[in-house]
Amino acid sequence: MADTLVMVLAGGRGSRLMPLTNERAKPAVPFGGRYRLIDFVLSNFINSGYFKIVVLTQYKSQSLNRHLSRAWRLSRALDQYVEPVPAQQRTGLDWYKGSADAIFQNLNLISDESPRDVAVFGADHIYKMEVSQMQRFHRKNDADLTIAAIPVPIDQASAFGVIEIDESWRMIGFEEKPASPRPIPGDPAHALVSMGNYFFKADRLVDQISADASDGDSAHDFGKSIIPAMLDAGEKVMVYDFSRNEVPGVGLRERGYWRDVGSIESYYNASLDLIDVEPVIDLYNRHWPVRTDYQNLPPAKFVHAQADRVGVATESLVSEGSIISGGRISRSLLSPRTRINSYSRVEGCILFENVEVGRFCRLRRVIVDKHVEIPPGTEIGYDAKADRARGFHVSPEGIVVVPKGFSFEGT
Repeated sequence: MADTLVMVLAGGRGSRLMPLTNERAKPAVPFGGRYRLIDFVLSNFINSGYFKIVVLTQYKSQSLNRHLSRAWRLSRALDQYVEPVPAQQRTGLDWYKGSADAIFQNLNLISDESPRDVAVFGADHIYKMEVSQMQRFHRKNDADLTIAAIPVPIDQASAFGVIEIDESWRMIGFEEKPASPRPIPGDPAHALVSMGNYFFKADRLVDQISADASDGDSAHDFGKSIIPAMLDAGEKVMVYDFSRNEVPGVGLRERGYWRDVGSIESYYNASLDLIDVEPVIDLYNRHWPVRTDYQNLPPAKFVHAQADRVGVATESLVSEGSIISGGRISRSLLSPRTRINSYSRVEGCILFENVEVGRFCRLRRVIVDKHVEIPPGTEIGYDAKADRARGFHVSPEGIVVVPKGFSFEGT
């Protein structure tokens, strides 16, 4: 993989994940208690043997840059790196105008490395992938571009780029977020959609990106601009079937798992996927670890064992440094340094770092961002109208989000 440069697109704002993205880039959103969204794509590359990785950042990237500097230090002596590259306006006074423009403004990174292939992947999806299998498919077919794809239910496909293929898995049609997606031949219930992960021949990427940059009418986006242009030009665009990807330690149930956590509901549901008895994505796979920053914190602690005051957690993930002090949690995920005080009940919740729940509280289907102290006797998630009146975000599905650092004074 020494002749491959990895470019991870991490500049997205993630507006549908507001308010979790009010103060951070979407790839920096915490996930699974102790991880960030970007840890999944970076772990996939590192576990697959790719060690030349640049992360293109832009929107509110301070926390993302800090996480990368702490969690993703590789050996420069071995020419290995994960480097954040902020938007620099190298080609003019504009910030990134789209995913393709982000690459164009950083073409110097490609010329500096002179790679044979360039992998362009998104930073905010949850999945496991042995990436070299996709690259081998790309090279075996001598493709100019290879796109990773997966079947999704037809009623969800309008949110993605929908792909048509021939019998050899060469792309013959593509529509970005169509109102009426075309189903997979022989499977009317599903459509084949792009995962937003690409392998390019380096020279073809540079030529196409450069041509796109000079087109004033272009959206400068891979799905809307680059892929259709390459297809129209007759270039060889192949489609890699992600459902066939084999990851060490991953069984048939988990194979092909991929989640776009672009909304509060999808983020919440993907989080709860982690706590099933037999999870569809397993964080405990020693053969394919999800890597991240490790804090110097003590183990989680569960205290009190009276009849009505028991510190207990069921079907939950509890991170290091947390204390369950006489409260009960169920089907929930707790990030480091959380505390649940006596007689409180936390059900179906996601608590970010340094959240304290006071005594006699009741929380149901709530996401609490960092550094929030919930006063004793507070109820959240039982009355949507009251939750909105206090300034919380309530999703259409009834999931309540308490913003980072929220103060309950005056509520």
